[in-house]
Amino acid sequence: MSASDARLERLVAPVADGLARMREILARQVAESSAAVADMTGHVGRFRGKQLRGALVLLAGDATGNATDEHPAIAAIVEMIHLATLVHDDVLDGADVRRRVATVHQRWDNQVAVLLGDFLYARAFALSTDLSSRLASRVLAEATRRICVGEIEQSTLRYDFDLTDARCEAIAGAKTATLYAAACELGARYPGGREDLGLELSSFGYEVGLAFQIVDDCLDVVGEEAVVGKSVGNDVEDGKVTLPVLHAYRRASPAGKARVREIFTQPGLERRVTLLREACDLAGGVESAMARAADLARSARARIADLPPSSARTALEDLAEYVLERRW
Repeated sequence: MSASDARLERLVAPVADGLARMREILARQVAESSAAVADMTGHVGRFRGKQLRGALVLLAGDATGNATDEHPAIAAIVEMIHLATLVHDDVLDGADVRRRVATVHQRWDNQVAVLLGDFLYARAFALSTDLSSRLASRVLAEATRRICVGEIEQSTLRYDFDLTDARCEAIAGAKTATLYAAACELGARYPGGREDLGLELSSFGYEVGLAFQIVDDCLDVVGEEAVVGKSVGNDVEDGKVTLPVLHAYRRASPAGKARVREIFTQPGLERRVTLLREACDLAGGVESAMARAADLARSARARIADLPPSSARTALEDLAEYVLERRW
């Protein structure tokens, strides 16, 4: 176990029993009699990673005194939706590696990957209909809509170096922070408790999730695949302008800006991210983007400062800092 994994295990220790139940539910839900599908769900199970989103459901429930017997099932639903987005994202990004294993579309093909993602979505929402309240279905359906809108908008804004920071963050937030927000809202509010508390925890989750995505975008341009454990440089290859690239571009000379645009748009170039590292001050762009991520983490921590002291609240505070340190 890596030092990072060991630290995360300590952070989520307050909900260890709930996470064990979540994993049992998740395993049952993705089980399938079809040998072909079982092979694929077994493979994608290796993408599960840190299961932060499921842990957030449980921690938010405990920290707000709102935990119920159904929270592990909600956590499993959130994790299935996350797995579905990973499978689909790898198709969209053309990624070949995730969690140090071949992506689904790389091992099989794009058609299979899309169908497997749809299978996971279907299982998630089928389970949500078995819960005693419709709140989880409503919140997660809306979160899924926002994720799709974010992906569509990012695709239509390829090669756009005139993006504002706010627009860039809104897209990144829709793609990633939306599910973090939904996880925390449901943890604090399900099955229908205090809406104000749910909204405050939703904001906490959104800021943590946006910080997570900004760090991810930084790793995509300066990380090494062997360390990160997944393909890097995919956003540059796909023409997607992320916050660290946008900040680096603004710092560049006119000639440097022209070179960056050329790297993004010229057909047939190989290893665009390597060329980008040579063309502009990516380190400066990453430093600026990471400072923004740190601001988001501080804001998130402040949002839960008035919750009663507990191991779960402490874990949420520490997780807000943990996402800044990730190299995976």
